[in-house]
Amino acid sequence: MYKVLLLALCLALPPSKLLAQESTILPSNVIFVTSTGFWEESGALSGNAEEKAGGATPGSQGAQGSPPDGKRGYYKLIAVRQSDGTAQVHLQQIASAPTGPEVVSSAELEEFTALKPYITDIRPETSTGITTQPGMFATVYLKTDPSAKEPESWTVLIDDLGDIKIERATN
Repeated sequence: MYKVLLLALCLALPPSKLLAQESTILPSNVIFVTSTGFWEESGALSGNAEEKAGGATPGSQGAQGSPPDGKRGYYKLIAVRQSDGTAQVHLQQIASAPTGPEVVSSAELEEFTALKPYITDIRPETSTGITTQPGMFATVYLKTDPSAKEPESWTVLIDDLGDIKIERATN
């Protein structure tokens, strides 16, 4: 009996000092965050993507497969819940800097805001995080009626030139 008690004491885990509600990493109204795709920037910016993504945009790769000025990074889609239960979707362009990730641009995707969606999920094209070409592809699952049984699928696509396309999935 003492051996069982001793074993139970040895296997007991100490209480954790970290509690989820004490964390200030993300506000509680951020319901989904997905990082995916990549961009590399050359000296010239694409005006169409600059306009849509709030200033900075991906460009084309240099001749050696690396941007001449060394700017590169990834994209992040963020769903932020509003007080009425609907959500806004924001697109960020994140630079991989020597000091750590830096937000290059951040923009609300008005196409989603106009739908007043209830976001149920956001998924990247691949769960490995590895894409072979610049750009981004992600699927946003949403309901415009919270009582709907199945969500609608919408895609967010950024091509290698930085053009952004948001549309309902057709598959």
